Amino acid sequence: MTDAFVGDDVHHLACGICPSRRFPVGEFDVYERPTRDCPFDPADGNRYTAERVPVCVHPEKVGLPAGRYKSDGTAPAVQLVLPADESALVPYLHDVLYGAAPVLLEDLIKQARAEISRHFPGLDVTTTLRRALS
Repeated sequence: MTDAFVGDDVHHLACGICPSRRFPVGEFDVYERPTRDCPFDPADGNRYTAERVPVCVHPEKVGLPAGRYKSDGTAPAVQLVLPADESALVPYLHDVLYGAAPVLLEDLIKQARAEISRHFPGLDVTTTLRRALS
């Protein structure tokens, strides 16, 4: 079995009972919030779809956008949208990169490199990313 997305030895915002602590990305769904579509199962303390797919209901904590990854077989993806104000860029990138799931980081950094060059041609991309990540 593949390692869980968030291990027990990792300090992470994910809840202690979150499926991300038991399953890799793609083996559970992420909903925007608790709904009747993913009821709480008092027998084990988890939420599931009707098909018994485990569900996380805190996308902001797990670092993945809401999606039916297991149910639909889709891969997580995030579209980076840079702020219009250059002074807000480093804090924005910091929050996005530190809050993202590790599986999304490579793609987010690629997007940031391309978008920073396009939106802020006078900025050094490497320096900007270093500031965001420090």
